[in-house]
Amino acid sequence: MKVRLPWFVEKVERYDPEFYKRVKSVVEVAMKPGALDTKTKILITLALDAFKGADQGVKVLAAQAREVGATDEEIAEALRLAYYVSGMDVIKTSLNAFHD
Repeated sequence: MKVRLPWFVEKVERYDPEFYKRVKSVVEVAMKPGALDTKTKILITLALDAFKGADQGVKVLAAQAREVGATDEEIAEALRLAYYVSGMDVIKTSLNAFHD
């Protein structure tokens, strides 16, 4: 599977071709299959985009995950992990409301 760059990275090429090449290289290294397969890497990036609130990224990455064979159940599990991780800060911070 060819690594697809986010639209905003593609746009950088017009303004700073040298930087674009370097960012593209990092994306390619990060997303190429290795110890983790392509589907797993896409599911991880999907969860990370959900964590940071990247609406469009979640849509794009969910579609890419489906293209490489991810099921809705796998997508849901990845998104549950994003919620689990992001929710831990709320729980930890909330403990400050109580005296030990």
